[in-house]
Amino acid sequence: MKKTLKAMLALTMISPLLSAPACAADKSIYGEDNRIELYNASPETRRLADSVVSFWKSAQVRSAPGDKAVSLETEKFADAHDLCPGEKFSGQPMGAFCSGSLVGEDLIMTAGHCIVNQAECDDARLVFGFALKSRNAGAAVRIGQEDVYTCKKVVSRFLGGEPGFLGPKPYGPDYALIQLDRKVAGHKPLAINRGGGLKNGDKLMVIGHPVGLPLKIAAGATVRDVYPHGYFVTDLDTFGGNSGSPVFNAATGLIEGILVRGDNDFTYSPEAGCTTMAASPQNGGRGEDVTKISVLESFIPELAGTDRAKEPSVRDINAARQIKPGQYDLSRYFSGGFQ
Repeated sequence: MKKTLKAMLALTMISPLLSAPACAADKSIYGEDNRIELYNASPETRRLADSVVSFWKSAQVRSAPGDKAVSLETEKFADAHDLCPGEKFSGQPMGAFCSGSLVGEDLIMTAGHCIVNQAECDDARLVFGFALKSRNAGAAVRIGQEDVYTCKKVVSRFLGGEPGFLGPKPYGPDYALIQLDRKVAGHKPLAINRGGGLKNGDKLMVIGHPVGLPLKIAAGATVRDVYPHGYFVTDLDTFGGNSGSPVFNAATGLIEGILVRGDNDFTYSPEAGCTTMAASPQNGGRGEDVTKISVLESFIPELAGTDRAKEPSVRDINAARQIKPGQYDLSRYFSGGFQ
């Protein structure tokens, strides 16, 4: 999920959520780079993307007194990563550090490593609409105040290894649910898959902000391994910055999980003296890990009918405790491979 750019090529329709003329590009990139701009997506996919947010540090979101919009502080992708000529999206601005999705009237779902404590919550700004909305328009770096939110509190968070016979495994679920400072206006909560049934080979789509770029949509991927207890492995074209991105079932449009970690994003060429985005065959590389929505679905309000969701709760992952069989290890962090 993290990392390689590819050459642009035509993207064929794999589901009702994808548009026929959509373009593909490089990434870690598995096979062809399937990342496309918002304006190339189908109306249904644009509807889903409208409820995806980018995460920014407060110092990067600036406004003057009385200003009705904010300015996002960004830098050019090519300059930030010393990219080789011709790399996809190299001329675009970047600056977001994570992605997330609206799953309740004031509730954002993201990766647990994106916001680790209240101090980081206080410093975060969550922004709707950082995207290229038409072919001839630049990325929106001026955003209306109504689409900028602050993090009130982390209401539920989990980051730990899968339980194992000899102790916790190195990887496991990674998620956070964040309450915003106010109810969201103009964007609708996204539906999650509460029925299970995901299987190897199912087609997937991810929407988020790879490397902190304007919003991108990537399909053309499938479930590689659905059997880890708290996450599944995919061949989605994702990068750092995609952490927290919602991963959708391409056939149903329902969220199946949260993109949390993956392969290396970039490869440095000593000969050329510059960097390219990492790429692997479609079935190669380590794959990209997605926290299963079933791990946290009970904390997410239902969109229709009686709300049977449990009250979200803060989980202190720094508190040491004995891990019992069948429980996740909440006392340990692991640092490798986060998106």
